[in-house]
Amino acid sequence: MDFDKIEIRWHGRGGQGAKTAALLLADVCFKTGANVQGFPEYGPERMGAPITAFNRISKSEIRVHSNIYTPDLVVVVDESLLHSVDVTAGLKEEGAIIVNTPLSEEEIRPMLKGYKGRVYTVDARKISEEALGKYFPNSPMLAATVAVSKVMGKYEFIREMKASYEHKFAKKPEVIEGNMKALTMTFDALGV
Repeated sequence: MDFDKIEIRWHGRGGQGAKTAALLLADVCFKTGANVQGFPEYGPERMGAPITAFNRISKSEIRVHSNIYTPDLVVVVDESLLHSVDVTAGLKEEGAIIVNTPLSEEEIRPMLKGYKGRVYTVDARKISEEALGKYFPNSPMLAATVAVSKVMGKYEFIREMKASYEHKFAKKPEVIEGNMKALTMTFDALGV
């Protein structure tokens, strides 16, 4: 970790795995010695409804226990939220935003309300369908978050996620293999 603290806000829809990705990120960072928080903001959750989740990752003790209003990084798991939620609210200009979309950074930037910071796009649908045979955007978006934020190195992240998946999906090796492929493909696609 070559930073002191990073705050991340996730935007997704119920059932897409944004909350799960935030919790997985907290878990894998904790295993590498960081102080972490990973939590959702609850409202009238239902499948398809907009949800928000958060991460704080720090070298030092975290004493704040609130939502994140000025994130360093925003992760948008569902591109359609760009039209209904102000995903750039409070986002630091020296930060970054990652959007799950087949569009390029140049095509997506006009939808970001004048945000001037770094913009990354990841086609999580294409990656997950190729790697897993179904659309599960959370693994590619989790890998994109680690790649952009640099909360840990690629190989350390891949190793920790493999151990996590092996524990969680012990009787489903095809799920482990597919998720590992999705993580690696995302790092390769971003090239950061």
